[in-house]
Parts: sequence; C-alpha cells; structure tokens
Amino acid sequence: MKRLDLIFSERELDAVLTALENAKAPGYTVMKHATGRGPERVVTEDMEFTGFGSNAHVIVFCEQEIIDQIRENIKSTLSYYGGVAYVSEAIPL
Repeated sequence: MKRLDLIFSERELDAVLTALENAKAPGYTVMKHATGRGPERVVTEDMEFTGFGSNAHVIVFCEQEIIDQIRENIKSTLSYYGGVAYVSEAIPL
C-alpha cells in the first residue's frame, strides 16, 4: 500500500478532489488551512477574511495503480498552480 501526500493551494481543492474521485481513490483525508515554510523561506499564512493564500493537505492511502491514475489526473493542476505531491510506503498496523 502507498501513501500519497498532496499540498497545494486551497482554492484548487475541488479540482484535486475531482481528480481523486475520477481515479477511484478509495478515500482521502483533507486538512484545510495548512501552513508551513517552503523553499522561499517564508511561512505561508492565509488571509482570514478571504482564505487567499491558504493551503490544503490531502492524504490518500491506496495501491500503486490508483497513484498512477491520480498522477495523470492532477499533473496539469499541480504544474500550473503549484503544489507538491509525495508517495511513500504505508504499512497498516
């Protein structure tokens, strides 16, 4: 089993979730308003009244075949709007 972590602009959340649904992801966890420091060495913060600038973190546990389909479905969104995606091994307890 694999773990996919996606971190991207929260304004793209609907597009990313649609891509996951189209890839038949068995489920996912969404954490809104994620903040952190990227290569620019600036901590990202959202503007509370608009939500502009906030990030979302989505976690998916699934098999490699679904990861491959998700990759195809979100490639253009991540390359155009930015964001990161990482795959790691996941071992159920």
